[in-house]
Amino acid sequence: MRMGQIKIYGVKDSLNPIKKKLSNVIRSCMVEALDFPSDKRFHRFFPLDKEDFYFASGRTESYTVIEVSMFEGRSVEAKKQLLKLLFKLINSELYISPQDIEITIFETPKHNWGIRGLPGDELKLSYKVNV
Repeated sequence: MRMGQIKIYGVKDSLNPIKKKLSNVIRSCMVEALDFPSDKRFHRFFPLDKEDFYFASGRTESYTVIEVSMFEGRSVEAKKQLLKLLFKLINSELYISPQDIEITIFETPKHNWGIRGLPGDELKLSYKVNV
């Protein structure tokens, strides 16, 4: 199983116009780095008013926070590949500097997920976590 939920936070004036393209970039990175099925996309956008999104100096209005929640089990190398791909493709496809991107990966045991009426460790899916 490779369940993944993605939350994306940013200033709404910068985030709203790029949501679809950013979602496509994130999905392509998840597919390449973690062998996710290409039809799986669980992305949630949180466009914030400027006064509700504080960030450090040296960042611009394009500052974006990406939180990836997924089942535990991926190798360190696969997670690093995901991070590097996200920085690279967000920069090349959306022209957002890596300085303006912050990514956190949260891993939890399958039994801590509830999906389609079952605990995650009881789901029978056709794909694996260990990549």
